[in-house]
Amino acid sequence: MKIKAIIHEAQEGGYWAEVPIFQGCYTQGETIEEVLENLKEVIGLYAEDEPENLSPSDKVIELTV
Repeated sequence: MKIKAIIHEAQEGGYWAEVPIFQGCYTQGETIEEVLENLKEVIGLYAEDEPENLSPSDKVIELTV
């Protein structure tokens, strides 16, 4: 399973990101590197908290960009 995330520049500085396939899955960080680390964590937590959003064949992966 490939997971796409969208990283935005925040008006107040830093960045925020969303994972469109997971409703309500957002994170933020001061740098893109920090956002990427936070994305790995938030996707894993989302999958743990919302298992009904994943089918048995889905896999949660770590992002490498």
